[in-house]
Amino acid sequence: MEGSGKAVSTNELLKDECYADFCKDDFDVKTHTAQAIQHAIIAEQLAKLAQGISQLDKELHLQVVARHEDLLAQATGIESLEGVLQMMQTRISALQGAVDRIRTKIVDPYNKIVSRTAQLARLQVACDLLRRIIRILYLSKRLQGQLQGGSREITKAAQSLNELDYLSQGVDLSGIEVIENDLLFIARARLEVENQAKRLLEQGMETQNPTQVGTALQVFYNLGSLKETINSVVDGYRASLEDNVNSALDIKVLTQPTQANARGGPGRAVMPTPGNTAAFRAALWTNLEKLMDQICAACAQVQHLQKVLTKKRDPVSHVCFIDEIAKDGQADILCTFWNAVTQILSIEFQKATNSSSFLKQALEGEYPKLLRLYNDLWKRLQQYSQSIQGTLTGNGNTELPPELPPGDVDMQDIFMQKKQDYDPEKALKDSLQPYEAAYLSKSLSRLFDPINLVFPPGGHNPPSSDELESIIKTISSELNVAAVDPNLSLAVAKNSAKTIQLFCVKSEQLLSTQGDASQVIGPLTDGQRRNVSVVNSLQQLFQSVGKVILGLSSFPPAAEHAITASSEMIQAHMGSAVQPLLRSVLDSVEAILITMHQEDFSGSLPNLGKPDVPCSLYMKELQGFIARVMSDYFRHFECVDFIYDNTEAIAHRSIELFIRNACLLRPLGEGGKMRLAADFAQMELAVAPLCRRVSDLGKSYRLLRSFRPLLFQTSEHIAKSQAVGDLIPYSAILHFLFTRAPLELKSPHQRAEWSIARYSQWLDDHPSEKDRLILLRGALEAYVQSVRAREGKEFAPVYPIMLQLLQKAMSLVQ
Repeated sequence: MEGSGKAVSTNELLKDECYADFCKDDFDVKTHTAQAIQHAIIAEQLAKLAQGISQLDKELHLQVVARHEDLLAQATGIESLEGVLQMMQTRISALQGAVDRIRTKIVDPYNKIVSRTAQLARLQVACDLLRRIIRILYLSKRLQGQLQGGSREITKAAQSLNELDYLSQGVDLSGIEVIENDLLFIARARLEVENQAKRLLEQGMETQNPTQVGTALQVFYNLGSLKETINSVVDGYRASLEDNVNSALDIKVLTQPTQANARGGPGRAVMPTPGNTAAFRAALWTNLEKLMDQICAACAQVQHLQKVLTKKRDPVSHVCFIDEIAKDGQADILCTFWNAVTQILSIEFQKATNSSSFLKQALEGEYPKLLRLYNDLWKRLQQYSQSIQGTLTGNGNTELPPELPPGDVDMQDIFMQKKQDYDPEKALKDSLQPYEAAYLSKSLSRLFDPINLVFPPGGHNPPSSDELESIIKTISSELNVAAVDPNLSLAVAKNSAKTIQLFCVKSEQLLSTQGDASQVIGPLTDGQRRNVSVVNSLQQLFQSVGKVILGLSSFPPAAEHAITASSEMIQAHMGSAVQPLLRSVLDSVEAILITMHQEDFSGSLPNLGKPDVPCSLYMKELQGFIARVMSDYFRHFECVDFIYDNTEAIAHRSIELFIRNACLLRPLGEGGKMRLAADFAQMELAVAPLCRRVSDLGKSYRLLRSFRPLLFQTSEHIAKSQAVGDLIPYSAILHFLFTRAPLELKSPHQRAEWSIARYSQWLDDHPSEKDRLILLRGALEAYVQSVRAREGKEFAPVYPIMLQLLQKAMSLVQ
């Protein structure tokens, strides 16, 4: 209890504010002393500190007494630990001594090894240098002999130089007296070999000698500068062509002859004098022809270079030279060069024409000539491709070296085989697009000018023959000039078609569309005369265009088709011009034919003593009308074939209407049959003026001939006739058989209470044989119902025949 009370008092003592500061981890004596002095409670603080110290001493004494056994054991353990530590210190000292002895035994041999290794490395370097020097001396001596051998040993000399370069790589050979002279000789020899190879390459390119070119390429390959040499050669051709284009289009050079005798003032523009424009253009085209020759020569040389690269292989490694070039993505040298050529042409031509309006006018005005030069250039390049392919495939050529294998077809020849994504010919002609557009615009203006001239505003008369001839000459001239190129021919042909279309539109505006333009009662009116003149003018244009088409022997089909389509358009406008008159004639013919129903055809046979039965009055009127129309109206048209092509349609229609109305005649007696038969014969004479020959009417003529004998045949024979269903429609025969039926069997129009004219219109509106047969069936069914309604015992004799024909016809049209 006493110990417990003391422990409590000690804890309370430590919790006192005076002692709390001493328990903190960051307790500072000086700070605590300063604070005590500041508060002037030093005596009190000292008393408390003395009390605390006394209390702590008591607590320590109690702790020692309470744990006496443990403290003795700890003291004994510390003595044992000191003994162990002393023993470990002794062993560590022994180990350190052993390590020092081992280091002494290792360091000395190591230093010796390092020294000997350095000596060995220096010996190896010295040996390598000696080997290089010996090899250089040997190769230098061999190179001297090879240089004395001239061009025959140049590839071997290049190979020796290549090996010498390899020997000199990565080492410094300067200062070695034994090879100083040899190194100077090698440098001079390299320059000499390079220059000799360049001369050989240039000579081989100019003479198109594959052996020389191959030898030079082998030299550069051995020297390791093949890629650089190829790039340099191609770049040289490109730069030379650029200079040639600039020189050919230099306005100062072109106008130099005209300005040799006169010096302009400062700032004066360079332009040809008015009297020397012809000389300026002659000089321009001469320069352009030379430029095309230069482009062709440069392309030929580059193409020859690529051919040799494609076939040449190194005799040692068997590496194809084009594969060596392809490592940098430049396998198609010709395509790259050609692309550069087309870009140069586009850029330089644009610069030249932008700086000189005279040059621009010359190129635009004579664009076909420029296009012809381009086409000739392309043809020459293709011809050269064929010839060089034959040369390098070994056909009769004994100059091919063994490393140029024959027989391989070069698939990279862009002049012979186009690529999928690149058209070299189109790339060439794309540089001409601005001049082509300007030329076509001017060409269209030249074509339109004579049209607008002969059709003045407010005019009423079509152009004269001389004016038409002038228009045709202009069209023919433009087409002939454009014949140098298929695409240009097509474009000019389309412009010519637009010109013809403009002529047709202008002519259509002259047509009279008043009522008197289509009258067929009186004489020819002024409007009709003007329409005739317009059609004759169009006919003359049509004939002239036809002659132009015949003269276009070398024209592409598309261009010829454009002109042909325009000539068909002329025919269409001619047809629309005469159509109102044709409709009036056809309406009058139909009106005359319908009057046959006003005549009596129910009479019996005449006495035997009477003369032949004359034709009907309507037929006489029809013959007179057709003859008058052809004489008064259509005779003035010069286009006879065109008029016949249109009036034959009237003849076809007239025969169709005549047979239709003849089938609808009721009643029809034996005398009426005789008169109707005479009308059939006269109908051939009536339509004869409308066609060249009546037999040319074809099916209509055969129909007219086939129907006449049926007038006198029995109904049974009619039903069995071979002409029925073939030439003569079933509906027409059924209509005709109604004339032999009693009045109770009404015709379709009688049953519907229609007039003949209205029924004829219905037949025109329903050309389908099925529709007509259905209407006829309705008439027969109505007759059956009427018979049954009056409880008749039998039908008319003709009814079963008509029913049988109807059923047969319906089975065929289903």
